[in-house]
Amino acid sequence: MCSQFQVKLPLHVVEAAFSQIAIPLRFPQGRPNFEPRDQVTIGDMAPVVTGDGDQADMLSLPFAWKGPGGRPVFNFRSEGRRFDGTTRCLVPVSGFYEFTDPQPGQKRKTRWLFTSASSDWFWLAGIVRDGAFALLTTGPGADIRPYHSRQVVILPPERAADWLNLTRPESEIFGELPAGSLRVERDFPPAEPVLL
Repeated sequence: MCSQFQVKLPLHVVEAAFSQIAIPLRFPQGRPNFEPRDQVTIGDMAPVVTGDGDQADMLSLPFAWKGPGGRPVFNFRSEGRRFDGTTRCLVPVSGFYEFTDPQPGQKRKTRWLFTSASSDWFWLAGIVRDGAFALLTTGPGADIRPYHSRQVVILPPERAADWLNLTRPESEIFGELPAGSLRVERDFPPAEPVLL
């Protein structure tokens, strides 16, 4: 499942998304430095937005909390669960990675980058526990199915309030994206250049 994602967007883009839905975005830890990052992985600090009614807070939290056996919990299955008693969060990303078997002649798994076909960025839905966050997962949509049997819960920028304030049932929020919503490209190994 998704253990890595990409954050390549300026802070003002996230601020504008909250301005459009009329929810003030606060910075209790100070305004973060939104440096472009090709890869955020388990244990790294990353920006997340948590909500409290008609306000939202941007925080910097570690990706994954420790489970009962000490292993990191970075993905959290959404099916059959209610989230009204949890601290919900949104993770702003420009893309996320999934892995498949290695390409012929390679030892490392093949890494695929998924980005939005209609926007430079989107939200991944998550929850906060023990001062860290994990990403929610659900069944795969048409664009993910050829690569993995699960996927992270993806929300477009304008749907932030749906998850933070649970303005709609979870089953509607976590609905499958239409085919063609995501672009996919092989990130590793790099595709061979085409010689003309």
